[in-house]
Amino acid sequence: MTGQRADARRNYALLLSVAEQAIAEQGADASLEQIARTARVGSGTVRRHFPTRHALLEAVFRKQVEALTDQARELADRPDSRSALLEWLGALLSFAATARGLAEALNRDPIADPGEAHEHCATARLTEAGDPLVRRAAADGVLTPGVTITDLLNLITGIALATGHHPDAAAAADRLLRLTIAGISPA
Repeated sequence: MTGQRADARRNYALLLSVAEQAIAEQGADASLEQIARTARVGSGTVRRHFPTRHALLEAVFRKQVEALTDQARELADRPDSRSALLEWLGALLSFAATARGLAEALNRDPIADPGEAHEHCATARLTEAGDPLVRRAAADGVLTPGVTITDLLNLITGIALATGHHPDAAAAADRLLRLTIAGISPA
């Protein structure tokens, strides 16, 4: 963004603000054309700043994904590796269940356009952030052998997608996560 003209920076900020609201209201499939109209710019301006829908979703969720990656780093040194992992998964799920469009964005990441810088995608960043938590929990014997960060991100995404239209999505998602952790059959 540095080095851009002032009007380009303003357009980017305006488009991002309009997109955040549109995605919060309509989800990941919010109309790019409507976003352009609401921002009072041409669709070409949207495409210059966000060449794909995926790029737009990445920009919308960037701050929250950064906060989750920071949290994972902070939790990595916690003595109880199980509680650290579960706390991070809970935070990720809470955000994914309540931030309309995030679960869809995470679900789309693996099939993102091949030309996109995939290392900046939410799933890649969350995978990198959560992997040390998973490896440590596995090494401590508090995670089922063979479970990967990819498995857990898929689980979180699935729960968020399943509960996204629930009147209290965060509570419904948390319940499903607790059921998953405890198992569905008493020992």
